[in-house]
Amino acid sequence: MIEPNNKGFYGEYGGAYIPEMLIPNIEELRAKYLDILNSESFRKEYHLLLCDYAGRPSPLFKAERLSAKYNANIWLKREDLNHTGSHKLNNTIGQILLAREMGRKRIIAETGAGQHGVATATVCALMGLDCVVYMGATDIERQAPNVARMRMLGAEVRPATSGNKTLKDATNEALRDWIANPLDTFYLIGSVVGPHPYPDMVARLQAIISSEIKEQLKSKIGTNLPDYVIACVGGGSNAAGSFYHFLEDESVKLIGTEAAGLGVNSGETAASMACGDKGIIHGSMTYLMQSDDGQITEPYSISAGLDYPGIGPLHAFLKDSKRADYMPITDDEALDAVMELTRLEGIIPALESAHALAVLPKLKLKTSDHVVVTVSGRGDKDMKTYMERFNL
Repeated sequence: MIEPNNKGFYGEYGGAYIPEMLIPNIEELRAKYLDILNSESFRKEYHLLLCDYAGRPSPLFKAERLSAKYNANIWLKREDLNHTGSHKLNNTIGQILLAREMGRKRIIAETGAGQHGVATATVCALMGLDCVVYMGATDIERQAPNVARMRMLGAEVRPATSGNKTLKDATNEALRDWIANPLDTFYLIGSVVGPHPYPDMVARLQAIISSEIKEQLKSKIGTNLPDYVIACVGGGSNAAGSFYHFLEDESVKLIGTEAAGLGVNSGETAASMACGDKGIIHGSMTYLMQSDDGQITEPYSISAGLDYPGIGPLHAFLKDSKRADYMPITDDEALDAVMELTRLEGIIPALESAHALAVLPKLKLKTSDHVVVTVSGRGDKDMKTYMERFNL
């Protein structure tokens, strides 16, 4: 299995580049997380909540009309059917149990599209813990339904008003909060980003996706290895979870799709692997979009959940090692994929998930191919954008 070394590096990517005040928190988490995650008591409660609370396993659905169009076998891993509407709950259930075990009473989180914020607010309500969610002011406006859900669940939503007022800026504010409140606060990071051990921890919690894919495919077609696994990549948690149990099976082609925005050469993009260079962002060495003098470039995507200027270090390693391919998808391509899935299969996907679906026309598929696409979230939260773009 591809895992980081004891300092949190996947090859040259990862690590923990953090302020001195956070070292005790990170060291405590690093020392405890594997023992807790591997304990019988954690695993029992975690899987019970995944089943009875989140509604797992999520279905693996054969999309017949989509399959007919692309002349291949297209399977949809329906993370959109989880409680709260995305894959994010897989991670927040695990981390809230970890935080409780470590005695933390106050939870902070960052969110872009709002799905991680909703999932965090949900588990905080479940466990009776205080919750503060940082969200870019731009995203608060374009993801108003999720903001209302977080507040209804009892979370305080604090706007980030610097930069582009999106996910990067919300993450900055959450880190500042953690620095100011290191003793009673647990930072529940939403993706495979940040300082070690967060990328590894989140990947392990999201690995339930690929574990289920293997079991479900085996029961449906007699083999647990598809030809392709495709997932969208912002920070990269749903892709990490979708790829995890296939990383050592070289016959399975792994494709991540990142948000090209208006195009990789437009200056309005969030395609950090297509346009970025190696550097440090939010505590880890990875690919990120930056200027010649090392200043982080503001990203753009129609999708709030992919509007991030970096990528998780695992994905940077998979790119360089050529174990996975990463393809940029524009706003318009994603919107076309939204309408295609909606009209062909009666499933309205999130804008993030549409970036994964949009890669299908770019592949040279065979009729015998089995292609798994992770539908990471449902499109309820994006209806305002859809109403405007499709004149509904």
